[in-house]
Amino acid sequence: MYGIIGGSGFESIIDLKDTINMRTPYGSVILHTGKLGGVEVAFLPRHGVRHEYPPHRVNYRANIYSFYRLGVERIIGLNAVGGIKEYMQPGDIVIPHDYVDFTKCRRYTFYDGPKVVHIDVSQPYCPELRRSIIGAALEVCPERLWDRGIYVATEGARYETPAEINMFRSLGFDIVGMTGCPEATLARELGICYATICLVTNRAAGLQDRLTTKEVLTIARLCIPYIAKIVELTLTKYLARERTCRCREALSEAEF
Repeated sequence: MYGIIGGSGFESIIDLKDTINMRTPYGSVILHTGKLGGVEVAFLPRHGVRHEYPPHRVNYRANIYSFYRLGVERIIGLNAVGGIKEYMQPGDIVIPHDYVDFTKCRRYTFYDGPKVVHIDVSQPYCPELRRSIIGAALEVCPERLWDRGIYVATEGARYETPAEINMFRSLGFDIVGMTGCPEATLARELGICYATICLVTNRAAGLQDRLTTKEVLTIARLCIPYIAKIVELTLTKYLARERTCRCREALSEAEF
């Protein structure tokens, strides 16, 4: 089974079968199972069923662990982001190859002691899953695709200031969001493959006069059909059934 983490609205394109209230050591999570393109998937609304959890209050550990309990081996994250680079436009798709974590108050690891683990993130996203997503995106929307990018995560819940965006741009970052970290790291700690599809919903602060949540939601809803097609083709056409990456071996040399 594959896992998908996204915002509200994406579940509308999945043939849902069951809703599961999954209990984990980190809290309870509600997720849905069903099919996308005939493939079994589990969908988890990142912010809760009613979108009640802001980015800094999302229970990232419970979310990722719930997939682990289900036996999910690969997760595709869906993230709305702001475009830091001037040439990025709303509706563009970015498949980041790296991330920088500027969050401040989140639970970043499953290993708070007494076991100490230093997980390797030399390849922050699963390379096998990334390649498959890129292949699917090139088929669906090549004119909108950026196949590399550095994602910077901020704490939220507010949007960033123009000065912050200028700093991020000077440091070479491409897109900014609030939910991409620590999802990727937590998945790696459990040996789960993780990669993300980032939808540019707006130009970042300073590149447009103002930014509203209404604008972000409008772009996201318009783009759900082709993001769904990218996910479907990734799972049904481009991704091999057997994993050949090393994500599952992440813990083998990580314990201190």
